[in-house]
Formats: sequence, C-alpha cells, structure tokens
Amino acid sequence: MTFAEFKEQCKDLPNAPGVYFFYGPRHRLLYIGKATSLKSRTRSYFAPDLKEKRSELIENMVAEAVSLEWTATDSVLEALILETNLIRSHKPRYNTRSKDDKSYNHLVITKEEWPRVLVVRGKDLHERFAPNEISYHFGPFPSGALFREALKIVRKLFQFYDTERPIGSETSKLARGKIDFNRQIGLYPQAHERQEYLHTIRHIKLFFQGKKGQLIKELEVTMKALAKAERFEEAHIIKKRIFALQHIQDVSLIKNDTERFISPHTVRIEAYDVAHLGGSNMVGVMTVFEDGQPKKSDYRKFTIRSLKDANDPAALHEVLSRRLTHPEWPFPTLIVVDGGVAQRNVAEALIRTLGLSIPVVAVVKDDRHKPKDILGDSAFVKTHKLEILHANAEAHRFSLAFHRDRRTQNLRNAR
Repeated sequence: MTFAEFKEQCKDLPNAPGVYFFYGPRHRLLYIGKATSLKSRTRSYFAPDLKEKRSELIENMVAEAVSLEWTATDSVLEALILETNLIRSHKPRYNTRSKDDKSYNHLVITKEEWPRVLVVRGKDLHERFAPNEISYHFGPFPSGALFREALKIVRKLFQFYDTERPIGSETSKLARGKIDFNRQIGLYPQAHERQEYLHTIRHIKLFFQGKKGQLIKELEVTMKALAKAERFEEAHIIKKRIFALQHIQDVSLIKNDTERFISPHTVRIEAYDVAHLGGSNMVGVMTVFEDGQPKKSDYRKFTIRSLKDANDPAALHEVLSRRLTHPEWPFPTLIVVDGGVAQRNVAEALIRTLGLSIPVVAVVKDDRHKPKDILGDSAFVKTHKLEILHANAEAHRFSLAFHRDRRTQNLRNAR
C-alpha cells in the first residue's frame, strides 16, 4: 500500500471514539492508540510535522506500517480501557518502546475480606503488595487525567473502599473511634452487606475488563428481579446505573476535549408540556421521539394533583418527579421543556437531586407561542434542533388535546 493509499484509508474511519491499530508487514502489530475521533486522530499521523508534534519513534512507526484497523467504542473512557487492556495483552513494539511503566498509574483490587480499590504507581506496585495480595490489577494507564476521570465515573456508579489500611485492621483508639462513628452513620461496612459489596467489586472488574455489555445484562437481571419483588426504590437505583453506563459520554468525561460526540445508542428525546385554563383542569404530558421519529406508544398523560392555582414550573416539577420514578421506562438522552429559564432550572434541579445526568433544553416562545430560542447545551441543540422543535410542538398539541378532554369530561360530570 502506498503512502497516498494509506492516508486515503483514514477517510473511511468513523468520527467516533475508539481504538486503532497500525500493522507492519505480515500483519505484525506495531502500535495501538485510542482516539476521541478515529478519523481525526489517524489522519494526524500523516501530517508533515509528525516528528515535531509526536516523536521520531512514531514517525518511524508510520513509515513501517502498511495497514490500519480500528474498533469503535461507545465512549472515550471505554477506548481508554480497551487500549490499556490490548497493550498489556499484545505488547506492540512501538507502545512498549515509547513508555515507562514505572511512572504510570495502575488500578489494584486487593484480595481481602472487604476488597479495596486503589491507585498505585507502577514503581510502587511490587513494593506494596505481594502477588497473593492482589485480586486483580489493571494498567498501566499512560493518561493520568483520563484515568482520574474514569475513577470519578466508576465512583458515581459503584461505591468502593479505598482506605490506606485494610478494613478492620485499625488498632489505635482514634481509628477505632472513627470506625464506631462511621458505623453509626452508615459509612462503615456491616457484616450483612459483604455479599452485596462483593457483587459491586465484580461489577468494577467487569467494567475495567471492557465487558460493559455483560455488566449491563447482569444489572438488568437484578433490576427486573427487584421490580418483580416490588422493591422499586432499589430497582430504580439499578436503573440509574444502567443509564449512566449506557451514556458515559454524558458524564463530563473529558473536560478539555475539543470534540463532542453524540451517543451511538438510540437517541431518545422526551418533551414535556403543561396545559390549563387559569389553573383549572391542569394537566401535563410527555411525548417521545426516538431517532427523530415519534414513538406514540411511549406518550404519557399526567393529571396535576399537587396544585390548584396556575404555576407552570411547579406543575412541570410534579410531572417530571412522577415520570422519573418509573424504572421500567427507558431513560431519555435529552429532556425538552416548554418555557424558559424557570422551567429549565426546575428540571435540572430535580435531575441533580435524583442523582441522574440528563441534559435539559428549554424551548422559549414568543407572544404568538412560536419558538424563538432554545436554551441549553449548544452541542445537543445544534445536532438535534429539528427533533427538539418537533417533539416540543407535539407535546404542545398533545397537552392541549388532553386538557380539552379533561375540561369536557369535568363539565359533563358537573351537570
């Protein structure tokens, strides 16, 4: 393959996160890298200033390479994990020559009654732990910033212990006093919680092994079992974990990244609207668009129960509160509210309170009730503007029809 043909091949790569592989003659793996955008990153290897921007080593690697392959991932975080696991397994020549493992971070899960999840420098790994003291270890992670972000996400999903000393090994009176206090306020493990905690550790292992699909399937089984047993609050917690795993790129993954990517999963937009006449017969509705098309089987109607006077933000709060306590309904990629800053603030505050991470946009109307602005994440607005406006218009139509039906029914009942 000529240099021009090789460069041309990069145009076929998707504009999505993933891992790429440079191969030499006889399909010998030379180098593995991760990318926020596979297309942009691989094209950068053919820039005239590659040596200055990267290194002479990477320039030599590209000169030796004869083919390129790739694997797309759902998020940059998963690209990081996949890259780390593949480099560790295959040890490509140019990766191992370009790094110093001793300065990189590793993730260690200890083999203890209450396993701890710890960050350890490569140079300290064998000094701190004997081989039989480690249940599992991942790494090295060359990017410290991405690794820290990965742990933030995992910490939100799964609570784990990362104490300096093993749980239960404290000997001083001060340390024991802290344990007694933490036990009283629920921050120290109870014996009956151990099995559940070991399940959590297993989920963390699966996540860092790149087995997100298997992890989600296990969580779905658990969620359905809890719902069947009518343990709805616990089922709702699992539902939130599944949602976060499926939408990792919505959790502020990389703050300084210059590109924004929309999830390859189905984009589900839920739009909400409230209708009433001077506060009477107040109702709210939810309409759903998936991949740009209305999904009428998922539309929902809500009769406002908590209000007697007109208060659109409060009515919206009730509707969203009731909707988001249904773990059996798919969570949205984006929420659209009708109104302005007040409605958007109400929705965002509720979502934060519930521990969710769902972006919200508000469609602002003029005095003729025509859209004049969309408040919210500019990336979502730019990418999904038409779907947002269609979903909002459909919610307005649906709410007016529901309100009209309610008003008619109430008039009949009053006769």
